[in-house]
Amino acid sequence: MGFRLTPQDTSFFTLFTAQAQLLVDATSELTRFLEVDPSKRQAVADRLKELEHAADDATHELINRVNSSFITPFDREDIHALAASLDDCMDLIEETGDLIVLYRVGDIPEGLAEQFEILARMAEVTAEAMPRLRSLKDLKSYWIEINRLENQADTLHRKQVAALFTNSPDPVELIKVKAIVDGFEDAADAFEKVAHVVEGIAVKES
Repeated sequence: MGFRLTPQDTSFFTLFTAQAQLLVDATSELTRFLEVDPSKRQAVADRLKELEHAADDATHELINRVNSSFITPFDREDIHALAASLDDCMDLIEETGDLIVLYRVGDIPEGLAEQFEILARMAEVTAEAMPRLRSLKDLKSYWIEINRLENQADTLHRKQVAALFTNSPDPVELIKVKAIVDGFEDAADAFEKVAHVVEGIAVKES
């Protein structure tokens, strides 16, 4: 990388880390859907909405920082892409969690606990990686692990959908539950998108 005349604004890394930590909080909150009575699920959805608003604020702060900074730690379009992909993870988690309440799902679908575990691990690995953007070192293990977890999520998703079509006698319930398991699979894909953006930045800046 070339010599920089102006110090880089280190707050970018703080904001990326804050975005990722909110994802850790959100995926942890998901497990409460498994623990509470169905009548209490709205409170879980409300908390996810609060976290989604906080993530939006962090995203807007990042964009404002890009627009007002003379120099950035890496290309502006990469900062935009990373902020947006982190925000997508949160949006999908919040939206799909809300479906559990809106669709008045009775029993939690089989395999959802395992989906939540995978998403929680993806969030943790992502949050651990964000501070390393400062040096762009020791990131390869991050995107390798995210890819492994996404493959695990894909396999689980296929099993869930197959079980739904095999065991669900009610077509309306099938549609509801499939939308939920599909939404959380989309969230896993979004975490992989974050890793792809980080990998692209690391390759470009190395």
